[in-house]
Amino acid sequence: MTLTTTIDRVPASLRDWLAKPRPMLIDGRWVQAKSGKVFEVQDPATEMLLARVAEGDAADIDAAVKAARKALEQGPWSRMSPSARGRIIHKIGDLILENLDELAQLESLDNGKPFGVARVADVPLSADMFHYMSGWATKIEGKYIPLSTLAASGQFVSYTRPEPVGVVGQIIPWNFPLLMAAWKLAPALATGCTVVLKVAEETPLSALRLGELLQEAGLPDGVVNIVPGFGETAGAALAAHPDVDKIAFTGSTEVGKLIVQAASRDLRKVSLELGGKSPNIILGDADIEDAIAGATAGIFFNHGQCCNAGSRLFVQEKIFDKVAAGIAANAEKIRLGVGMDPETQMGPLVSQVQHGRVSGYLKSGLEEGARALTGGAPLNAPGFFVKPTVLVDTHPDMKVVREEIFGPVLVATPFKEADDSLIAAANDTVYGLAAGVWSRDLAKAQQIANRIKAGTVWINCFHVFDSALPFGGYKQSGWGREMGQAVLSNYLETKAVTTRIG
Repeated sequence: MTLTTTIDRVPASLRDWLAKPRPMLIDGRWVQAKSGKVFEVQDPATEMLLARVAEGDAADIDAAVKAARKALEQGPWSRMSPSARGRIIHKIGDLILENLDELAQLESLDNGKPFGVARVADVPLSADMFHYMSGWATKIEGKYIPLSTLAASGQFVSYTRPEPVGVVGQIIPWNFPLLMAAWKLAPALATGCTVVLKVAEETPLSALRLGELLQEAGLPDGVVNIVPGFGETAGAALAAHPDVDKIAFTGSTEVGKLIVQAASRDLRKVSLELGGKSPNIILGDADIEDAIAGATAGIFFNHGQCCNAGSRLFVQEKIFDKVAAGIAANAEKIRLGVGMDPETQMGPLVSQVQHGRVSGYLKSGLEEGARALTGGAPLNAPGFFVKPTVLVDTHPDMKVVREEIFGPVLVATPFKEADDSLIAAANDTVYGLAAGVWSRDLAKAQQIANRIKAGTVWINCFHVFDSALPFGGYKQSGWGREMGQAVLSNYLETKAVTTRIG
C-alpha cells in the first residue's frame, strides 16, 4: 500500500488542502508558528507523509491566550445575546454535516479509522453535539433564593447569576479528533467562554478544518483559537499559563496528573476525562449471541483506542468457553486495512509510539502466562497494525489486566457466581470510567450496575453515547463530566447577588 493509493480515494480539493502547509488559528487569522517550525503528520496505515502543520509552542500559546482574553473582555462575544450565540453554535453543526464526507475522509487519513465508521459515527455525533449545546445557550439560568434568617426576611432579594468561567484551555486526544473537539468546544461556547484548543500532534487535521467552519459560521475572532503542537511544549504551556481560567483535558491518567500539577500553581480550575480499564460482565442467563457481539464491539471498536473500552471481560463459568471462543472467532473475521478502503473494518493504531506500547503489553502478557485465543502480535505489514487479540488464562496481577492498553486487546476471566467477589473483582482497578452488564434478569443486572464504581454502566449494550448523556469517570478516570446538562458546570461560575430592599 502506498500513500498515493490512499490519497487517490479523496477528492482533488482535499488533496490540494493537504498539500499546503497547514497554519494555526489565532485571533481569527491563519498564521504560521512564531518559531517557523512545522511538524509532519503521518498516515498510520502507510507510514507516509500526509501533511505538514505549524508547530505551536509557548509563544504561540501565549498569543492565543491573549486573543481569547481580548475576545472575552473586549469583543462582541460577551455582549451577544444567548439566542444569537446559540444560532452560531447551531450553524457550526449544520456546516459539519454539509462537509460530512470531507471531514470523515480527514479522520480516516489522519487517525486510520475506517471512513465508513467516521461517516456514520464521528462526524454526525460531532454535529449533534453543537446542535444539542446550541439549545442550552438560552437556558442557562440563575434562581431566586429566599433567605432563611428571620431578620433578613422580606428585607433582601437574593439570586444567583451563572457566568462563564472565562478563558478556557482545552487539550484533546487523537482517538476521536473531531468528536473530542466538539465535546470540548460546544459547551464552552454555549456558556459564553472563549477557548484555546490544543490539538493532538498525531491528528490535528480535522480540528484545523473545523476552525475554517467556525469562521464560516460567523464566530467572532479570537473566541476559538486552535494551536497544534506537542504536549511537552504547547500542552504544558497552556496548562501552566497564568491567564487561563480553566483547563479541560481528555487523555491518559498519567498526563492528567501532570495537568493538575501545572494548574495547581495558580489554583486553576480543571476538568479531566481520563483512562479506563472497564469491566464487561456476562452472566450465564444472558442472550449469548448478543453478548458475544456486544463484547466484540466493546473492545475492538475504534481499534480498541477507546478510554471506555470493555477491556476486562468477566464471563460466568458455565458459558465462558463458548463466549471466549465466539469473540475470538469474531476477531479473526475483522478485516484490517487502510481506512479509505471500503472493505476495511479495523485500521491501524494511530502512531509508531502507540504501536510499540500495545505490542509491549502483548509481549508482557504472553511472558507472564496468558494465552492468546487469537491475535497476540503485531501484523507483519507496513503501517501500525496490531491483530485483534483475546487473552485467557490471566491473573489479576498481570500488567495486561491492571493497566490501560488502549488497543485491540481483551483479557477474559471466568467467574462462578454473581456475588460480592465478582463485584470486588470488577471494582479492583484504579479506574472507574465505564462498565457493561449482560443478563436477561434486568433486576439482577440493575443491582450489579448500582454497585459498580463507574460513571457509565451499559446493560445489554455497549458504546451507547448521546449528546444528552453525561460521560465521565470515578476514581482516576477523571473529574467532572462531558456532554449533557452536567458538562455546563465545567464552564460556569455561580455568583450570588443580594440587594437590600427594606
